[in-house]
Amino acid sequence: MTRSTRTTHTTRALLSVLLLAAAGGAYAQGKPIRAGVDATFPPHAFAKMSGGYQGFNVELGEEIAKRLGRPIEIEGAQYSALIPALNAGKYDFLLAPTTVSQERAKTVLFTEGYLENNFTLVVRKIEDRIKSLEDLKGKDIAVNKGSGPEEWARANADKYGFKVNAYGTNADAVQAVASGRVVANLAGITPSAWAAKTNPQIKTVLEIKTGSVWAIPFRIDDIAARNEVGMVIKCMKKDGSLKALHEKWFGYAPQADSATVVIPAGQGVPGFNGYDATPVTLACK
Repeated sequence: MTRSTRTTHTTRALLSVLLLAAAGGAYAQGKPIRAGVDATFPPHAFAKMSGGYQGFNVELGEEIAKRLGRPIEIEGAQYSALIPALNAGKYDFLLAPTTVSQERAKTVLFTEGYLENNFTLVVRKIEDRIKSLEDLKGKDIAVNKGSGPEEWARANADKYGFKVNAYGTNADAVQAVASGRVVANLAGITPSAWAAKTNPQIKTVLEIKTGSVWAIPFRIDDIAARNEVGMVIKCMKKDGSLKALHEKWFGYAPQADSATVVIPAGQGVPGFNGYDATPVTLACK
């Protein structure tokens, strides 16, 4: 074999490897997707009696992996540890509900939103003093450390005059209400409704419109993987499977103008860092 022939064979072999890698998408063929959740956050992610996790976000992750033709490994951790672990390379993306904010969008890359993220207050069933945010003046409230509600609470603490107490898990924040250590827990509507449904000591009051959404975060430079998963989310909206998942876990249909239904033209959340406005042509499997 001549030197030129060997070079030609080597070039062809290298080209074949590159083409196979490109065909495999953002994830290596057969390699499990690694995802992190806060597994103390029902109905989004919580432990099953038989082992493993269940919930809206768990099933969302499983469906994403299925449509990408990959296995998935879902690991539970405290919410405040998840984004640092993602950026350290421990996870490929996070399934924990993550609020899209201008500050977060500087450090992680978001898919488009998949759920609206309005807040509510969890108080004791016997509590009748809290009818507005102004009624929290001079009182302590509990939040999940590192969460969107914590960001909102700290940004509005001076305005409404309450003191913010951060807990490692939202379950701990709810327990602080039930035990009387704080007057209220500020959290998302869906986990709060679930907590009130399963705990006769508490109830929810108020709905705080935030205008924000939950989206799936990736490392800031992981554009190919973000776009691949973003395509799956768009397809789940188009075929109604995301709406069906919403109805299954939350007990009601999402509004027609909600993030669970509306498909943005580009990739990411419009108005935030990392949004690519280039119109996407749907390629659904």
